[in-house]
Amino acid sequence: MHLSGALLLLTFLVPPVWVLDAYGAAPANDPSADVPPFMLLVAVVFGCVSFHVAVQIPSGLLGTWLGRNRTAGVSYVLVLAVAGVLTTVLLAGVLRAGLAAQILPLWADFMARGSLAMAAYVWLSRRFRTRPVQRSVAR
Repeated sequence: MHLSGALLLLTFLVPPVWVLDAYGAAPANDPSADVPPFMLLVAVVFGCVSFHVAVQIPSGLLGTWLGRNRTAGVSYVLVLAVAGVLTTVLLAGVLRAGLAAQILPLWADFMARGSLAMAAYVWLSRRFRTRPVQRSVAR
């Protein structure tokens, strides 16, 4: 989980579109601005951490558990399916809106960023999977 969280954080080096739009909305020297510009950085980090805890960890664990006896590709698709549902629920709950034009761009952004990190998690979970020990019975 630490590697996938670090990869997720690295994907935010390319800022989301909503950050770029909000950054130019209020000048830095405007005292009447609702939010100072440095708060956009805090919002990005909080969004990354929230997505990691509420979506990425549960979907990684549940998706790899559901795909434990299947190929890596099937396991990855299951992880993405669980992540898509959890992302939809999270965004609908946070934004308090229906599945409208507000949620779809954010959903696509989080899923694009999370898919790379979850691919690393599925790869690592397949690579270092523990196999049951076979014991021989001496007679």
